[in-house]
Amino acid sequence: MQLTGSQIIMECLKEQKIEYLFGYPGGQIMPVYDALYDYSDCFQHILTSNEQGAVHAADGYARSTGKVGVSLATSGPGATNTVTGIATAYMDSIPLVVITGQVPFHLIGKDSFQEVDITGITLPITKHNFFIKDIGELASSIRSAFEIAKSGRPGPVLIDVPKNIQVEKSEYLPVEIENAPNESAKHDLNSIVALINNAKQPVIYAGGGCIISEASNELLEFVNKTQIPVVNTLMGLGSFPRRHKLSLGMTGMHGFREANLAMNNSDLILAIGARFSDRVTGDIKKFAKNSVIVHIDIDKSEISKNVKVHHCIMGNIKEILSELIPLVEKKERTEWIEEIIKWKRPKKYGKEEFYPDNILEVAHEVLGSDALVTTEVGQHQMWTAQYWPFTKPRTFMTSGGLGTMGYGFGAAIGTQFGNPDKGVLHVAGDGSFRMNFNELATVSHHNLPIITLLMKNNTLGMVRQWQSLFFKKRYSFTDLPDVIDYVKLADAFGIQGRNVHDIGSLRKCMTEAFQSRKPMLIICHINIDESVFPIVPPGEAISNQVFE
Repeated sequence: MQLTGSQIIMECLKEQKIEYLFGYPGGQIMPVYDALYDYSDCFQHILTSNEQGAVHAADGYARSTGKVGVSLATSGPGATNTVTGIATAYMDSIPLVVITGQVPFHLIGKDSFQEVDITGITLPITKHNFFIKDIGELASSIRSAFEIAKSGRPGPVLIDVPKNIQVEKSEYLPVEIENAPNESAKHDLNSIVALINNAKQPVIYAGGGCIISEASNELLEFVNKTQIPVVNTLMGLGSFPRRHKLSLGMTGMHGFREANLAMNNSDLILAIGARFSDRVTGDIKKFAKNSVIVHIDIDKSEISKNVKVHHCIMGNIKEILSELIPLVEKKERTEWIEEIIKWKRPKKYGKEEFYPDNILEVAHEVLGSDALVTTEVGQHQMWTAQYWPFTKPRTFMTSGGLGTMGYGFGAAIGTQFGNPDKGVLHVAGDGSFRMNFNELATVSHHNLPIITLLMKNNTLGMVRQWQSLFFKKRYSFTDLPDVIDYVKLADAFGIQGRNVHDIGSLRKCMTEAFQSRKPMLIICHINIDESVFPIVPPGEAISNQVFE
């Protein structure tokens, strides 16, 4: 049948069984939005406050559901507004398809109104991108984009469609999309199994790849059999139950003492779906000097990229762990576990004191383990990673690799749409919140029951902490003028706002918000000098932590 390019885009999205489109219309993508008018029973379009929020929403939807997120934007500033969201997804291996409008083909290269080379701009931050020159390529390119986005190591794909392609007509032939089975590679695991069985002080270093490959159940079974303790990367939190006796929590710059010392004193590191980021390793020359390192990953480019490994297994993590489980020996490793326990530090504050760890514990107490948590970037992000006891995969949406302030609110919106029956908590600092509170309009319009927990300390907390520790307390342009009444701000958007200064008030507000299933902004007033500890000073080994 003969369809316009815009109709072909809609039909291809139907083929992919897309539920939500997050976007913002404009001149050069107007034909697509005109076609969308006739497909409103096929998709729900979520109009955000800007294009960056739309991409972050698609990202949050993708992280929390495991599906491909889709975002739409126009050319020029609309397209460039997507760049931060695309880069965020690229760094954290999140499957997105971003469709942008472009000026008509005959105007390209003439500095036309709202013309920008978005494929050139995004080439380093996409897994692949397409510039459509011929309408005959449109359907196959869209289908390829979705396959590329979700296959292997996932990532964002951009499709740039000139306006003339959107209105031209071409023959459209529908196809039935089937999920291709994962090809199981055969591995010689004997040497790896021997290393695991003979290790005295092994540790599993589990990253986001464990979640992406849906391998959490296999990881738990493997750990229960081998009794190897687990440390997580920021992106790996939720891949292994935090309250399991063998969970040591997050490792790295703000990792717990027992997690970092376990890595440093291990004789075997089994790295699973992790990439040895600089935030994890600290000084590479001093990292795990006496450990044999085995790296399991689907992306060949990550092997020995940052840290030289001794052995690697390439492939799907879920399948590899399934192969390893029957081969490894059942162990106890009591001495190693007891040694690790001795490294733990006691809780600093009493349970009812109003500090970030207790604030987050109360939020978890009210919302429970099924809650989905998004964060901005900064101190509050690290406190959440440290103290929220994530027990399930796809319950923590945060910007890890890029560290994007302004990510969390958009991500919360996409997460809530993808999981309408679950509670969503958005944890923010006032610095990050100022970057994206325009999305209060989106939350209010759709009456999304998102609870925003705002850690208000009137400063860019993480930057101030570094200035305090490493720059002789020279606080250069980090303190924020206290000019926003956040309760009135929330009220302006038709959302309830609450100021809290103590644990009792917080518990009451959290319970009210959770039971009402309405959005609420809860402002927690904390001390300007409250800091994230432990911290590994820049350039130091991860075992050399500062605790006060």
